[in-house]
Amino acid sequence: MVTTQSSEVRLTDGCKISYTLHTAATSPYRIALSHSLALDRSLWDLVLAEIGDRASVLHYDSRGHGKSSRDVSTPFTPNLFAHDLAQLMDHVGWPSAVVAGCSMGGNVSQSFGKLYPSRAQGLGLLNTTAYYGSPESWEERADTARTKGLATMIPMQIQRWVTEGFATANGSLLDRISSVFAANDVDCYAAACALLANVDQRSNMGQLTMPVTIIVGDGDA
Repeated sequence: MVTTQSSEVRLTDGCKISYTLHTAATSPYRIALSHSLALDRSLWDLVLAEIGDRASVLHYDSRGHGKSSRDVSTPFTPNLFAHDLAQLMDHVGWPSAVVAGCSMGGNVSQSFGKLYPSRAQGLGLLNTTAYYGSPESWEERADTARTKGLATMIPMQIQRWVTEGFATANGSLLDRISSVFAANDVDCYAAACALLANVDQRSNMGQLTMPVTIIVGDGDA
């Protein structure tokens, strides 16, 4: 049996984090899920259906995304987002969990493992990296969002998110995800692009002594 609660928490800096907690009554396992750039916790809906009652799951909207606070007064960094998750876990009473993230969320997972090794039972790094290379592409995305609007970027995003066959078979799902993308605050989107442009976590890899699973789609760019 799984019970579901959606709520929000105010962090110590005033940021509001909106989250959903799925509690599996008979499972000792806990998984926290962090989503990718410009999406929200709904990214994990199909994953939750697969997990069922095998683990309790906490998924949430990162600051600047979804229903969480849209405030760029504090520069976005993986460490900041990891601190946010630690406070959220405190709020729901989780001392530790497996922490998994997709793309930007994978950077959050890496930072969480570095900053809170005793609280990370394991890490899931999904279609992510420790270093994205040249920042120019992220700067271009932020500029495009400001000058042309986020909606104009959706065709490019779909090509990056899924294969052509998946897109053809799952139009309604992609419509929902595209709506989430287009609803982003442009300043927050630009701040998240800057996070990815500046991230370099390569020197942290040796500090991740917990179990780590790396998953990459063979069609992922």
